[in-house]
Amino acid sequence: MSDTALPATIAVLDVGKTNIKLSACTDQGAVVETLSHANTTCPGPPWVHHDLAGQAIWLFRALKDLCDRHPLRDINFAGHGVGGVLVAEAAANGDGTAVPMIDYEQEPPAGLNDAYIPQAGDFFDRGSAIMQATTHTARQMFWAEIADPEGFTRADHVLGIPQYWAWRLSGVAASEVTHLAAQSHLWNVARGAFSPIVGARGWTGLMPPFHHAGDVLGPLRADLCGAHGLPPLRVHTGLHDSSANFYRYQAAGYSNLVVVSTGTWIVGLADGIAPADLDEALGMTLNADVGGNPVAGALSMGGREFMAVAGDQPEGAMADMEVVKRLIARGTMALPSFSPADGQFPGSGGRGRIDGPPPETAAERLALAVLYVALLTETCAAALDPDRLLILDGSFVRDPAFATLVAALRPGQRTLVNPEGYGVAAGTALLCRQGQAKAELNLLTPAAAPDIPDLTAWAARWRTLARTQKDEK
Repeated sequence: MSDTALPATIAVLDVGKTNIKLSACTDQGAVVETLSHANTTCPGPPWVHHDLAGQAIWLFRALKDLCDRHPLRDINFAGHGVGGVLVAEAAANGDGTAVPMIDYEQEPPAGLNDAYIPQAGDFFDRGSAIMQATTHTARQMFWAEIADPEGFTRADHVLGIPQYWAWRLSGVAASEVTHLAAQSHLWNVARGAFSPIVGARGWTGLMPPFHHAGDVLGPLRADLCGAHGLPPLRVHTGLHDSSANFYRYQAAGYSNLVVVSTGTWIVGLADGIAPADLDEALGMTLNADVGGNPVAGALSMGGREFMAVAGDQPEGAMADMEVVKRLIARGTMALPSFSPADGQFPGSGGRGRIDGPPPETAAERLALAVLYVALLTETCAAALDPDRLLILDGSFVRDPAFATLVAALRPGQRTLVNPEGYGVAAGTALLCRQGQAKAELNLLTPAAAPDIPDLTAWAARWRTLARTQKDEK
């Protein structure tokens, strides 16, 4: 029996920066059904914040719908990095927050960074460079503590996004290593200890006990079962979304590889790379796997870059490889970075531009955008290890041109693609059956590299311009 013929017994809530998905999965990690909802924000005061109350309304309705159609027994959670929530036990029946959850894309107030940076420690304390806007849970906490000391004092715990939802549903607060290691600036992966800022600012009491991402924290709260007609699902701890995707391949027996998950962020992760070999100036990060072991990372805000170049596109539009070849032949290229994030190109944030004849049609804009994010993906993978097996996953693989272009940009190296594109949900579901037999993964296919005249020379010129254009503006 294939895993898609098995019943869906696990619900997975995947909170991305742009969208939230609730999936019904089998215990082999196959996604049977998915419901989605936009991850919206609310204006201040006191700052732009996530609409957690609205998310909860949608979640309980969606969960009831899936429970009516599938024999669900467990629920686990994944969430994007650097999202922290200060919660108060006394507010558990509302949205649970002591202060509203800060949107990390909001610019901090004047002077906040100058005050924060000296407290943030070295690269290993942070796990990343100090990134754009209000990225990093520690910086969000620092802002909240200064701007709303009364609200900050009300907080009992700081929780990552997955652990926030696990707490809302079970009533049990937990810390989890992959989410803390996802550029929160609260966890030193190399030492396996909290970063100095936690003790220095008196935040230690806000950190709940650690649980493994697959641990059962308890059943779904009885009051929620009664209010929403839900079964007493077993509530698991949850983890960082890209770390869940990486676990999907670890559970299938893969090692010494680079996995790139794609969406709002292009996130490359690789095992077995010495932390000392990482360069924070090149968008590299120090993450952790579900066992707390160091994992090297490389980041690029690919989804935002894609949208800036592609613009509005028809639903389901795919890039035409002949259009891609035409753009390359005439020397058209998109250069980083259109988003505020530098990625692998220091000083490029907000300086993105089109070089050469600009795209004239929607088809040309789409082809250029796919080509551009393929270049960003290959750059992330090469920063980690250009010679390793590369596995591509996530929303970008829905366009066949993406994986073939990545393969073409790394000739002679193995590039595999997971055409399902739901590694986050799969890995999160598999953690609910930890300790069982090795997970099967039979759908990986080689990405065929197309013959594109002039690609090698064109890509070499792109890399040169991408690394030098900041000095030309």
